[in-house]
Amino acid sequence: MGSEHPDRREDHEAAVRLPRQGLWVAEPAARPRMPDPVRTAAVRAVLIVAVTLTLATITFFLALTGSWLALPMVLISVAGTIVGTWGVLDVWITRQMWKQRYGVVSVPSSTARGRRGAPEPAYGSAYAPQPAPPHPGHPGHGPGHGPGPGSQPGGLRRA
Repeated sequence: MGSEHPDRREDHEAAVRLPRQGLWVAEPAARPRMPDPVRTAAVRAVLIVAVTLTLATITFFLALTGSWLALPMVLISVAGTIVGTWGVLDVWITRQMWKQRYGVVSVPSSTARGRRGAPEPAYGSAYAPQPAPPHPGHPGHGPGHGPGPGSQPGGLRRA
């Protein structure tokens, strides 16, 4: 009774020693997961659109039968269409907001860089403080106040 075939015993021992692969193998996603606020808005929009389409179908059949419920259902379907449009726009706006707040990566390959071929200003000229131009209505500026074009070399002078 203790005489088992030697090959079977080796196969059994090898199977016990090898780690088993699980039934579920996690594969990397082709696209990254949507941010939570965008996903929440998308789920909300899908539910609203599904309910609106269901209401529209019921409204259609009630209108075919000539039921008195057709008119209230038409009004409800119109309101559902407006709310469904809001839900889809909410997904779009939330997605754009997320991209604006968290989507720009500050690296040279990012779209946040300047145009190619645009001349870069010299370090000193770009960061040097520029004097503010004088306002004509401000006291102290204008004819008879302070140095004017007549006192500058090469300027206009009265004859």
